[in-house]
Amino acid sequence: MDEKWLVGADIGGTTIKMAFINQNGEIIYKWEIPTNINEKGKNIPKEMAKSIDQTLSELGQEKQKLIGIGVGAPGPVNLGNGSIDVAVNLGWNNFPLKDLLEMGTSLPVIVDNDANAAAIGEMWKGAGQGSKDLLCITLGTGVGGGIISNGQIVHGINGAGGEIGHITSLVEDGAPCNCGKTGCIETIASATGIVRLAIEELSFTETPSRLRDFSNEHQILSSELVFEVANEGDELANRVIGKVTLYLGLALAHLANGLNPEKIIIGGGVSKAGDALLVPLKEQFTRFAFPRVLQGVELANATLGNDAGIMGGAWLVKKRLLNRNGNTPLYL
Repeated sequence: MDEKWLVGADIGGTTIKMAFINQNGEIIYKWEIPTNINEKGKNIPKEMAKSIDQTLSELGQEKQKLIGIGVGAPGPVNLGNGSIDVAVNLGWNNFPLKDLLEMGTSLPVIVDNDANAAAIGEMWKGAGQGSKDLLCITLGTGVGGGIISNGQIVHGINGAGGEIGHITSLVEDGAPCNCGKTGCIETIASATGIVRLAIEELSFTETPSRLRDFSNEHQILSSELVFEVANEGDELANRVIGKVTLYLGLALAHLANGLNPEKIIIGGGVSKAGDALLVPLKEQFTRFAFPRVLQGVELANATLGNDAGIMGGAWLVKKRLLNRNGNTPLYL
């Protein structure tokens, strides 16, 4: 029998990534379209449906080839009805994503948070392959996360499980976070948080630094630059990295002590620093992790990159919409 395909989709603020993926987790074809945030993002489901139809036509395939669509979307997800409670960057508020996308495609749709989808993708085909207990944290403009326990994503009572970025790391004098709290790990370990820490160091100290030279020349500082000059032995940049890895290592150790995971996967743009981040992070994590927990866990960089979300979406379809013969959709 001709094998049917899974559809994975990852909705970002700039682009929507989509892919047709077979049931073994191999990408058949992937593409992306711009995210249309005009009119409070109301046309996004319609444009996704149109793009899926166009791509099927280009590949000479019929709609019957597809089992369903798994979507990673920003913001808290109402798991009961697949709506998005709020996604500020897209203009969504109680947005019925699942219903609209099902209406536009005539296919069953499963929606989950984008960071959860990325964690699932890494578990299925990435750095967490073979693990059923893992944490995945994405260090980008913000800090996202997903927690998988015994092979299941942890959603919690109202869909807010896995909000690793909002663990309070500085109890006093922490920077304001977009969530309304202060001192969240997002204000420290995100790309923007790292730049903020660097600017603070430059303001409050007189330590010579290449970062100071860049700042004086009115060049834009970036987290990549902080890691670059830290690798060259820059004292101020290394102090910044020291703070980042101290608080991130502490937060991850607290989570690990409660969950006893096999893998902790570090993804997002900041993770591209590689060992410059991972080595000092492991040192701090080792300080704070319970010894037995430490014996069982491995910290590793994510491997799927931008494909993590679409892979996670496809896995949701595979696990939730297929019966045992692997080809008949189970409509929810």
